[in-house]
Amino acid sequence: MFGSCFTARLIWLASFGAFVVTTGIVEARQEPSMPPGHIHPSAPGESTPQVHEHTAAESTVFAPREASGTAWQPDETPMRGFHYQMSGWEVMLHGNGFLQVLHESAPEHRGATQAGSINWAMAMAARSVGTGRLGARMMMSLEPLTIRGCGYPNLLQTGEFCDGDSIHDKQHPHDLFMELAAEFDRPLTQSLRWQMYGGLAGEPALGPPGFPHRLSAEPNPISPIVHHWTDSTHVTFGLVTAGVYSARWKAETSLFNGREPDEGRYDLDLGALDSVAARVSFAPTRQLVMQASAGHLNDAEQLHLSFPPLDVVRVTSSLAYHRRVRQGGLWATTAAWGANRESGVTTHGLLLESSLNLSERHEVFGRMELNGKPAHDLHVHESNEVFTVGKLQGGYTRYLSPRRGMQPGFGGTLSAAIVPEAIQPRYGGVGVGVGVFLTLRPATHTMTLTP
Repeated sequence: MFGSCFTARLIWLASFGAFVVTTGIVEARQEPSMPPGHIHPSAPGESTPQVHEHTAAESTVFAPREASGTAWQPDETPMRGFHYQMSGWEVMLHGNGFLQVLHESAPEHRGATQAGSINWAMAMAARSVGTGRLGARMMMSLEPLTIRGCGYPNLLQTGEFCDGDSIHDKQHPHDLFMELAAEFDRPLTQSLRWQMYGGLAGEPALGPPGFPHRLSAEPNPISPIVHHWTDSTHVTFGLVTAGVYSARWKAETSLFNGREPDEGRYDLDLGALDSVAARVSFAPTRQLVMQASAGHLNDAEQLHLSFPPLDVVRVTSSLAYHRRVRQGGLWATTAAWGANRESGVTTHGLLLESSLNLSERHEVFGRMELNGKPAHDLHVHESNEVFTVGKLQGGYTRYLSPRRGMQPGFGGTLSAAIVPEAIQPRYGGVGVGVGVFLTLRPATHTMTLTP
């Protein structure tokens, strides 16, 4: 049983989540939604942007619905990046980068102060082949160079291995290669298509889109602490996925290497494709996508170098809702739940994150999380309990005018790591996090024609 103080903090945490959702609903009701499609900047001589309509069942190159791997996001999603046509291929370049200073305050060397850069960049190319579409993707991160040690400070974060021990209270840097994959899809019937996706690195059909790709997390430099319960397979070394989809639903399954990457961040940690996952996605409107998925990850979790890795059974469900709230504004929210079962013990993670911009310049974001963390994950080695912990985070980003297709900005973030009474001495009661950052992202994409 937790103390009344901890219960009060959890109520405070839940109240913040309700505030984020309520704020978005109020703003969403102020203005009607924008017309279907994504917006291209106006051509010379035009006074308003062009709105291009796409439907999910079309073989549309770089449709707004496409997120990380083969996951879906709502159609009401802006496309940011540089978009080219080159010799029959369409090419998209996009990414997101932060230059941040983070401070997390807690005793026992759990807190830290670190300057660095959280970043990723992606190149996508696709073209029509007969009635189908062929595509290739490469996604990279310079975090092995720009994040020191075992990761940037993030109280209550757990997962992966570094310096001979499991990582705790840090988010590990991503590998240099996050995606090296190809895809092909073509019609089965007038309203149904099939898709193949796979490669040396990519994301299997398990969980919502990875947090670097979620619109609700775009302005937020910090990873969620439920990452390893919901979307940690967004970088998997070796996979193949097959699926069928229509304008409203998608069903798919993956064979993949479910082992976590090692601390050597420059190579490809290839392994046997002996893990399996399946996912069903449903998009009833342009604003909403839901998914449910499950997978068996073979040899996924390494608790200690002297013990063999453990298998993990993971089940997830999520909802993503994007809605335009006024000219130039957008509200994006993701709610996700994930459960891991390992060694006969099941733990759960719950996430609610949201971002709200009322113009292209001002954006607020927030995240609420509850997570059951085994004691060994938190390095509380004298206990075998599962501790229910929570984290509350919020922040603001001020974006500047786009320049040469890129949009810079700056912002700050505050967080509170809330733990039960039994382990409060390790976190100073409530662990406090503060961060300031510069950010750079592509503006809403423009089309360039190249011979």
